[in-house]
Amino acid sequence: MAKNDRTWRPDAVDLDWIESLAPPLPAALAAIEAAAGPLRIPIVDRDAGRVLSVLAGGRRRIVEVGTAYGYSTLWLALGMSPDGTIVTIDPDRERTDLARGWWREAGIPDERITVVNAPALEAFATDPSLAGPFDLVFIDALKPEYGAYLEVLTGRLTPGALVVADNVLWSGRVSGTRPAAPDDENTNALRAFDAAVLADRRFSATILPVGDGLLIASWRG
Repeated sequence: MAKNDRTWRPDAVDLDWIESLAPPLPAALAAIEAAAGPLRIPIVDRDAGRVLSVLAGGRRRIVEVGTAYGYSTLWLALGMSPDGTIVTIDPDRERTDLARGWWREAGIPDERITVVNAPALEAFATDPSLAGPFDLVFIDALKPEYGAYLEVLTGRLTPGALVVADNVLWSGRVSGTRPAAPDDENTNALRAFDAAVLADRRFSATILPVGDGLLIASWRG
């Protein structure tokens, strides 16, 4: 049996070929990409969005930490159960109001997505819509707070719930393939978060080198 070439890694041609097999991008998602790019509004990589949509399949109660323009929110909404709902948290009301318009354009009813405009840790402590339980969590907000978000959420997860976090490779700085200052708060926080989750026996977890890195953990409880 031939062995895999472990020196091979997918390049842009491979990724373009994979994208060519995918269904056409919904117009609302394309509109968010077009709006976010020039303003450097942070959104997940499109490949990561497709992964989120698959992971959301059959999920009924989703919480997202970090809405921005609602790009990842929409990927989740398009993939989740027909009776599923999302609570998404972001303190920037101007951005989330724009996001609501794109969700409506995509045909997502308002009642399926609840927006909480507050800092996430404050919202978890005060907002009843965040009491859970949740069967999918997506984290993409302040990197030094990733660990605190997860600590709050572990008591609000259903058995088998998925926790997904973006940017966990931080453009190679977390692994050391690209340099980072020793006091880089984001890099150090993400490195600690990755190590903690993968060592936590309450989770079955891995990291996918998709986009800027997706950590995926299944809650064992």
